[in-house]
Amino acid sequence: MKIAVLPGDGIGTEIVAEAVRVLDALDLNFEMETALVGGAAYEAHGHPLPEATLKLAKEADAVLFGAVGDWKYDKLDRPLRPEQAILGLRKNLGLFANFRPAICYEQLTHASSLKPELVAGLDILIIRELTGDIYFGQPRGKRVATDGHFPGADEAFDTMRYSRPEIERIARVAFEAARKRNRRVTSVDKANVLETFQFWKDVVTEVHKDYPDIELEHMYVDNAAMQLVKKPKAFDVIVTGNMFGDILSDEASMLTGSIGMLPSASLNDSNQGLYEPSHGSAPDIAGKGVANPLATILSAAMMLRFSLNQEEAAQRIETAVKAVLAQGLRTPDIWSEGTTKVGTREMGDAVLKALA
Repeated sequence: MKIAVLPGDGIGTEIVAEAVRVLDALDLNFEMETALVGGAAYEAHGHPLPEATLKLAKEADAVLFGAVGDWKYDKLDRPLRPEQAILGLRKNLGLFANFRPAICYEQLTHASSLKPELVAGLDILIIRELTGDIYFGQPRGKRVATDGHFPGADEAFDTMRYSRPEIERIARVAFEAARKRNRRVTSVDKANVLETFQFWKDVVTEVHKDYPDIELEHMYVDNAAMQLVKKPKAFDVIVTGNMFGDILSDEASMLTGSIGMLPSASLNDSNQGLYEPSHGSAPDIAGKGVANPLATILSAAMMLRFSLNQEEAAQRIETAVKAVLAQGLRTPDIWSEGTTKVGTREMGDAVLKALA
């Protein structure tokens, strides 16, 4: 089993290091190879996704990814910015299905922004289509407007688009995932305004005919955003497009107490996947040893489950994380009075001890 380890920028190196220690402790037959990506790769090679890094990712069974980005790169031309590395990996590996579980652990109900009774027992799975929509649609760019409210003025434009096969495959992923959970899918769209999402709604409805055992609900994205904070436990599986999924999954992260607790998996047709925490590179706390590594460690558990067929090992990691939280250990992002504040390394040590 070959794992490409891409720590990236900011806190990426710190949190990935803890996940690698946890994987090493499992004593499984892994081959792990590390490479530069993002701003670190730009500094060394002049590009955020060098050919050698992309080659390694393609040859691996799975990619363990940290985070990319730093404010100092914001003035670079867009193709050279660190964030283009993750977009390039998604495109080149065909990673079309993004799984973002939002689970509120019993010990963290008071860390959530919502009342404990609203989030206690929360377990939502957001499935985001990852390679289409406005993030990848063409044409895009800048031009002088020839119509609209201000003809002759500079304007920028992006294109939202989805094809039938793209919608069909992500819908099937959602329905199959729901079969392993509570058999309910909420498809989030904006069909009342956007032609793209009227088409999305129509295609999802057609695919649903093959899954009569699954309950399907359609919901506009603005209502979905509201319902996530009003009655989040009403959701089971949410499936939506790239942009809406990006926004809603970050909103859902705050229901759990911290985005530092949210793992994610991005999969292609062959279950090769990229696994990363849902948070960013946090350059403001990089090097301080205070970042929460649990989302990355839990991402490693998802990697074991989905790409490496090591379900028992995945469960061992998840059980260890729960044990650590039960002990009252907290990084600053989830700390509250009465619990013990620890750093990145100490949290990793605690998970390793719980594994043993």
